[in-house]
Amino acid sequence: MATDPTPPAAAAAPRYSLPPVRLPAEDILFCVDVDLEASAEMKSAASAPSSGSASTASPPPPQPGPGPRPVVRRMDAVRQALLLFVHSKLTMCPDHRFAFASIGETVSMIKKDFSSDVGSAMEAIHSLSASESRYATADLTQLFKIAYHEGKIAESQGRLLRVVLIYCRSSTKPHHQWPVKPKNFTLDIIYLHDKPTADNCPQKVYDALVDALEHVSQYEGYILETGQGLARVLFRLMCILLSHPLQRCIQDDLDIPKQVAKKTLAVEAAQNEDGTPVSSQQ
Repeated sequence: MATDPTPPAAAAAPRYSLPPVRLPAEDILFCVDVDLEASAEMKSAASAPSSGSASTASPPPPQPGPGPRPVVRRMDAVRQALLLFVHSKLTMCPDHRFAFASIGETVSMIKKDFSSDVGSAMEAIHSLSASESRYATADLTQLFKIAYHEGKIAESQGRLLRVVLIYCRSSTKPHHQWPVKPKNFTLDIIYLHDKPTADNCPQKVYDALVDALEHVSQYEGYILETGQGLARVLFRLMCILLSHPLQRCIQDDLDIPKQVAKKTLAVEAAQNEDGTPVSSQQ
């Protein structure tokens, strides 16, 4: 009795492999706004509204403590955020290097030579302080000139230059006179501003910052802003900038950080709709 021939073995699925690639180490130039607005007082976490659901219960009575909390200003939070960034970035790769500058009316270098030494970075960060006066202008031309020069040096060494601008003015639009040149550095911006009022125009400032970023940035640069006045939000934004420019999605597709509280509420609502009891098993 004839039998069916044995069917041929199915072709093996092609194996996907991603060859290892070493990303170039970064030279990161921080430029911090030292205008008077950098001394604006930040909100305390206790006075900030919760991101979760609103509670109808009366707040607990205040507990006696050692005294009022010290005032935290923008520059204090910026210094802490810079320390967080430097330590985290060097933990990822000890080959990254940092330099520091400030911007008043124009840019001044604080630590010109790029270095991965934590001690020198901390010294430069702690030296940052807000001015006691407002600056009428904010000229980015010198910053772009310095970055273009350093970008060529970094490229010759097989490295990547990135500029991180932290800007704090709600009314003064930055400007520049930088011609169109081959782009050789990436620009990231964190914009800390006040709420819009009749006396300021943070939206116009933001638009000017976007134009500057698009004018000079070689790879995907991020512009992140907040008017909440919370230090923890600044730290969250700074953590986003830990991402290497060659490993980024475009900012329109950026969906981090996730709102954990909102996600938890949505899950609980779905479970209640399904009739599943919300309980924890020991």
